[in-house]
Order: sequence, then structure tokens, then C-alpha cells
Amino acid sequence: MQTSSDRHEYPAHWEADVVLRDGGTARVRPITVDDAERLVSFYEQVSDESKYYRFFAPYPRLSAKDVHRFTHHDFVDRVGLAATIGGEFIATVRYDRIGAGGTPATSPADEAEVAFLVQDAHQGRGVASALLEHIAAVARERGIRRFAAEVLPANTKMIKVFRDAGYTQKRSFEDGVVRLEFGLEPTDRSLAVQYAREHRAEARSVQRLLQPGSVAVVGTGRTPGGVGRSILGNIRDAGYTGRLYAVNSAFPEERKEIDGVPACRSVRDIDGPVDLAVVTVPAAHVPDVVAECGEHGVQGLVVITAGYADSGPEGRERQRALVRQARSYGMRIIGPNAFGIINTSPEVRLNASLAPEMPRPGRIGLFAQSGAIGIALLSRLHRRGGGVTGVTGVSTFVSSGNRADVSGNDVLQYWYDDPETDVALMYLESIGNPRKFTRLARRTAAAKPLVVVQGARHGGVAPQGHAVRATRLPHATVSALLRQAGVIRVDTITDLVDAGLLLARQPLPAGPRVAILGNSESLGLLTYDACLSEGLRPQPPLDLTTAASADDFHAALSRALADDTCDAVVVTAIPTVGEGAAGDAALAEALRSAAAAVPTKPVLVVHVELGGLAQALSAAASTAPQAGPGTGASQGGPGPAEETVPAAPAQQPPAVRVPEGARLIPAYPAAERAVRALGEAVAYAQWRRDAADPGKVPEYEDIDEKGAAEQIAGYLARGQGLTLGTRETCELLGRYGVHVHRALPAPTPDDAVAAARALGYPVALKATAPHLRHRADLGGVRLDLADEEQLRRAYAELTELFGKPAELRPVVQGMAPRGVDTVVRAVIDPAAGAVLSFGLAGAATQLLGDMAHRLIPVTDRDATSLIRSIRTAPLLFGWRGSAPVDAAALEELLLRVSRLVDDHPEVAAVTLEPVVVAPHGLSVLGASVRLAPPPARDDLGPRTLPAY
Repeated sequence: MQTSSDRHEYPAHWEADVVLRDGGTARVRPITVDDAERLVSFYEQVSDESKYYRFFAPYPRLSAKDVHRFTHHDFVDRVGLAATIGGEFIATVRYDRIGAGGTPATSPADEAEVAFLVQDAHQGRGVASALLEHIAAVARERGIRRFAAEVLPANTKMIKVFRDAGYTQKRSFEDGVVRLEFGLEPTDRSLAVQYAREHRAEARSVQRLLQPGSVAVVGTGRTPGGVGRSILGNIRDAGYTGRLYAVNSAFPEERKEIDGVPACRSVRDIDGPVDLAVVTVPAAHVPDVVAECGEHGVQGLVVITAGYADSGPEGRERQRALVRQARSYGMRIIGPNAFGIINTSPEVRLNASLAPEMPRPGRIGLFAQSGAIGIALLSRLHRRGGGVTGVTGVSTFVSSGNRADVSGNDVLQYWYDDPETDVALMYLESIGNPRKFTRLARRTAAAKPLVVVQGARHGGVAPQGHAVRATRLPHATVSALLRQAGVIRVDTITDLVDAGLLLARQPLPAGPRVAILGNSESLGLLTYDACLSEGLRPQPPLDLTTAASADDFHAALSRALADDTCDAVVVTAIPTVGEGAAGDAALAEALRSAAAAVPTKPVLVVHVELGGLAQALSAAASTAPQAGPGTGASQGGPGPAEETVPAAPAQQPPAVRVPEGARLIPAYPAAERAVRALGEAVAYAQWRRDAADPGKVPEYEDIDEKGAAEQIAGYLARGQGLTLGTRETCELLGRYGVHVHRALPAPTPDDAVAAARALGYPVALKATAPHLRHRADLGGVRLDLADEEQLRRAYAELTELFGKPAELRPVVQGMAPRGVDTVVRAVIDPAAGAVLSFGLAGAATQLLGDMAHRLIPVTDRDATSLIRSIRTAPLLFGWRGSAPVDAAALEELLLRVSRLVDDHPEVAAVTLEPVVVAPHGLSVLGASVRLAPPPARDDLGPRTLPAY
């Protein structure tokens, strides 16, 4: 595309799709010599005022010289980027490297002048802000560190773009022009601004899909049956509040409607805007449909059609082409191979899915990458039975299918702001951008519960159709990192629903103390045992006996809730012979009224084969919004005083009257399920309290960050990646205050004796061969050698047992104070980021996998919780009368390692093993460091949509 005289090849990696402020998309790419006609056409559509602001004078048209200048770039000192929609320019930005006095310059000059021009029709969409992020990233890549811009004072929009970017700025005014200068290194404020813009744009893009004013189903069959005709019927039957159209190119020209819905042969034939198109045509015809939709101004697509990445390599290429085509028109895609989307809001009532019935409105948001799991979730949340009594409600549902564009990250952005969603439930088979997901999950979880179940977690391979970057981290590590971000990570969809039921309508518990009461001693004991298994602190169960009445339950529950030593109550109930439905209704009312009196503590019910009570408590498991007085109609149903409880379509139960303001109580068919959900709620509530004060990353005056950077740069100059030797490792770690116990090589017995004299007795003799390192159980270590005789004897024993010294690689090390052997590791995963891990050395880590993990940078609170998170933590804190270790020294070591890896992303891995933690101080007896060029950080660059 560029001529041979240009200094650099076309930088294809600068191309990117971005989401704009209004939720639409645009393509950002370098401007080339082939863009002359596009540039002229673009300029002709810019108003005279905008041209004046750009050139400081009337400038009605571009000269041939201008066109040549603005389309010929060397991609180093002169760079131009364009934002395009439908292949046409909507905005441009360029920089020119300048030297002293503002004259054109080349490298190493590190300043450039930047200028924008945005088509008037697209101003206010955030195009200039997105272009500034991208041109700044390009400039940094080319060694430019500062931008300068001259702006007329009246051009307030452009001044605001620069002012709001978050960079450190200097402003001056001279000769009637405002001059802005700012550095391009990302700052905390610039990243915060970028994340806030990303959030608004992505949330808006999902909102446009879930709240369309008009929908076209493309591929509606001419005869009943088929996917398109079914979805059309589902949308119509759900009472969709917008305009609905049926589209099929095979419709006869005279056909004007189908099933009471306006019918058209093409999207182009629809008189009026179309916000959302549901595409059900065969894959071969989808490109034509996308072109029609793009030309008509459709805002988004739900592609039900399969046969893309789910069908193999050829399908994957079709999928990539589909995404490129849709984004070129500014459209986002859910799918392909999607089950569909649902929005139960009374203002929308959209069921653009294959679900034959609209779920009840409620407060739970659902996201599923699998259509089959989506069906299962909707079914469990909609019907009575399946172990969970009652019917819960859904706010929105998204089944992303192959997740070629819109992902769980986008939906999280939407749910965070959505006032109709209180709890988010997600089934994920892969995470395309773990760094971003963790960041968004942490923010979402601070406001509303996020429950996630991961599929394909043990296969190690993403399902066919999911193109994601692989992580090298074990599933257990990923789960620990998600929990650190506040995610409630469960194993099954049953657990997913159980937790959602509790979190949607019950307050978070203040602690782990649980009261248990009921009319069955055995069921109470089962509940007690389940609480202990979940790490809760149950009180002895209160047995009301089988003769207990509804009033007895009310009184007992009221007393338990009033008890300051109780944080939650589990009520167990078995059938009462002879009372029937009336008794069940009375018991349900008794529990609801008692719970309503103390709305700050959660109440759960464990019931056994109580059909009537399950029915009566179905309102307790409902998450449908409770309307205030006189607002029943606006909620799409009866008011609170006459609310009915839905069930599966085949079993419509009798209406249950729920008093206004009643507390809705979830009920479970097994103690284990109820207590497991409660345990997750307790852990999440504790995370919320901890998140309010996340701690800080401490500063250490003795850290030599600059010296470490120079040392690392020198090592990497030798090659792309290397494992440092012992001396280099000790030197680098020492710059961060991590001092490794000195060990001297002992290739011969005499060398061992000399080393011991240098270190001082007593000493340890260790074999450091890979198969013997850190394996004291194999006998490769001799400790407490008090003199030369013992040392020589130990040396002879080792060589006799394991082979020649050259194979053993023996070293002599001074004895460290006795303590607990631990291991500290840090690794940079290309997908998840930098991770710090801690555990006990030996079998606890190697055999049982008892390691705890935190994302780097680690705060002081993270370090404190990290060493207490492993199952074997009691060994550190005085188990069975042993002396507690120096936890403060251990926490400081963790923080220093975290700082090293965070400050220097070239440090790809650090292992300290063993770290012997004594009652006073600690000793690092072994260490290794691996360096490599830092991986790309897509979370620090400009906003872009992923290309899967």
C-alpha cells in the first residue's frame, strides 16, 4: 500500500475495532496512499466551521498537495490514522514529529504535533477520544514521549478531548491560540479515564442489543416451524413493545404480513429504522444479510445461524469475516451459533431466543456461552421442582454461542449499571481476556453478587468455536484468582442457581454464625454437619419436635433472629401429618412474618417433600420485583397484595397471597445445598467488607529499582530469555531486599571443607541435581554437620548413594534457624497476568496442591490473607503447641517479590524454595529467576475490541 521509498512497512498491528460512546463501532487504521479519494470525500462532508477550527482559516477544499501530504506517511515521523465506518472516513488524526522551535524533525526528537478532524455528523460519539488513545500508543511505539496541539479558544470540544484524557498537561496562550503540551506515558488518571470510557461504550453497545426499539427476524420461514418462524412467534407472544418485522427474500411480493407481523423481502424494504436483526438464514447467505443490515443502519445482530468456528477451521475463517463485516458497518454481534437474548423489562418484553416461553421478570441476569446450559438455567429458574422450590425471575438473558464479538465482559459492563439486575449468574466455557474479566468482576462484585461456573475446566482446551488465548495456569489457580476478585465460583449449575436464589432476595450475612431450628432432629443434625463442612460456625440445632405448630416456628425463628450471636438462620421442616395445604400455608406465613421483622439477617428453608409448603414458599424464592402500592400495572402483573406465584406450565398452582413488604425466602430440598449457598454468601460478604479497605502496596526505601532495571537489561541483551545463575539471582533479588542464604559449590570433599570453614559450622550439605533438588525425603540433604569429620562422612555417603559429585552438584550452606519450610513463587501468565503463589514446601504443595494465589501487585492485606489461605496454614501459627512463625517477615518477603515482578515485567518467573520461616525471621535457602521480554499488555494499550 505504501511506496518503496517509505521507511517502514504498513503497520497492520495498528488496525483495531473500537466501541464508541453511543455503542456503535468504528475501525481505526493507518491512512495510506490509496485513501486519497476517501480523504477528499470525507473533507467535503465536514462543515466550514470544523474546517476553520482545524486550519485556523477558511479552507473549503484540499489541494492536491494537501491530499498528498495527508496520505503519504513514513509511519515513524509522520503518521495518520482514520476512523472508518462502512469503509468511509468519519474522522482523522495525525502527528508530525517536531524538534526545537516546532520544526519538522526525525528521531531521536521525542515530541510531535497532533491534530484531529471529525465529521460533524459523528461529533459527540467519542471518536476523537478513541483516536487520541490510539495515536498516543502509536507515538509511544515510535519513541515519541510528548504531544503538542494548537487549538483555537472557540474550539471547546477539542480542548475538552485533550483536557479529559487524563495526561499531565501544560497549557499556554499566545497569539490567539491555545497551546497544549502533555506527556504520553499512561498515568493512573489516564487509565481511569480510559476504563470509564470503555465501560460506558461497552455497556451502551449491549444496551442497544437488549433494548431495541425495532426488531427484524431475517430468515422467517414461509410455513410454520423452523428456527426463524419460531423466534418470530416467541418475540410476538412475549408481548414485545417495539416494532417487529419478518424478513425472507423468498416471500411473494404481494405478501405483506405473516402471523400478524409485517413481512418484507429485504431489510432494505422496511420503512423505518431497525435496531436489531435476528439472523437465522443459512451461513452461506449471512454475508448478504449483514450487508443489507449495515446499509440500512441496523445497530446490532443476533446470529442464530451455526456453521462457523463450531464447524472447524473453514468455519472459523467465515466467523472472522462475519465479525469484520459487521464491525465495518458499526454493528456488534451476539453469536454466531447463539441461543438468543431475552429482556423481561415491561418496557421491552423481548424474547428473541429459542426459548418457547418468556421467563418471569426478576432480578437475576443470566449469561451462558452454551445454548444447552442456557436452556437448563432458564428451565431451573422458571419451573417449580428440580430441587429448588418456587419460581425465580430473570432480568436479562444472553446466550453468546461462539462469542465471536459480544462476550461476558461486555455483558458485565451492562449489568453493572442495570438497575433491573441485582445478581449476575454466568456459565463460562472460556475467558477471552482474563485480565479484563478480573478487573470488571472486581468492580461488579463490589456492587452486586457475581456467581460463575466454569465448564471445560479440566479438559484444558476451549470448546470448538471458542478462539481464546490459552493460559498455563491450572484451573485451581484461576479459580483462586477469580475469588480474589470477588467472584463466587461454584462447580455446577445447580450450585449456580442455589446461590442466585439466596443472593437475589436475602441480605448478606454479617458473619459465619448460624442458628438451626426445625421439627426434625435428624435433619437439624445433617444441617449442623453441613455447616461445619463449609467452615461455618453453627449453633446446636433447636429441635421443635414434630408436634411444632406454625406459631412455634414463628416464635423460634423470631428468637433466633433477635439473638446477637446469630448471623443467619436455617429452618428445617418435614411434613406434618394430617394438616395438608392449610398447615403448609400457615407455616409459610409464619416464617415470612418472622423474617420480615428482622430484615438484616438471611433466612433459608430446608424442606423435605412438602409440596404445599414448597408452593407456599414459592414467593420466597421469587426474585420478581415487588411493586409499591398502586404500581402493580406498571410492573406487568398484580400488585404485592395479590401477587400470584408461577410454576411450570404443566402445573399451575393455586394463587398464594403475599403480604405487602413480605420477606422472600429461598427453599432447598437438601441441607447440603442450602448450607453450600449460605457458605458462599458468607465468604462473599467477607470479601465485600475486605474490599472496602483493600490495603496498600508498601514502599521500601532499600529497593534499588533503577539498578535492577539496568541489571535486567544487561542480562536480556544476551538473548530473548534465560535463567539466571546463582550469583546473578542473588544480586537481582538483593536489590529488592530479598537475601538468599549463601551456598558454596563443593565439587570435591576438600572444596566442601573449605566452604564450611568460610561459612562457619554447623553447615548443611545438599545435592542440587534437578532430580534431588528440594527432595529431602530422598536423602539428598545432610543437616547440622558440626565439624570436618561429619562433613566428609556425609559427603562420602551422598556420593555412594547417588553417584559422582558431577551428577550430584553438591553445595555447602550454613545452617539456618529451625522453622517451617515454605515456597514462594511468582509467574507471569500471558493471559491472566502476574501471579504470586505461596504454600508449604514438600508434599503439601507437590502432592496436595495446597497453594494460595494472588494477582500482582499484592497489597499488605493480600499478603496477610495469602499465608492464611492454604489448608496447612495452622502449621504456621502454633499448631499443636509449636512456636508460631514470624508472619510479619513472611508477609514482607511476599510483598518484596510482588514489587520485583510488578516493577519489572521482564521477570517472567521467580521461585524461592525453601524459605524457612522461624519464630524470628526467615531464611531463603534456594532461589531461581527467569527473565524474558515482557508479554504484550492489551489492558494498558488503547481501547480495542478483541479479534478472536
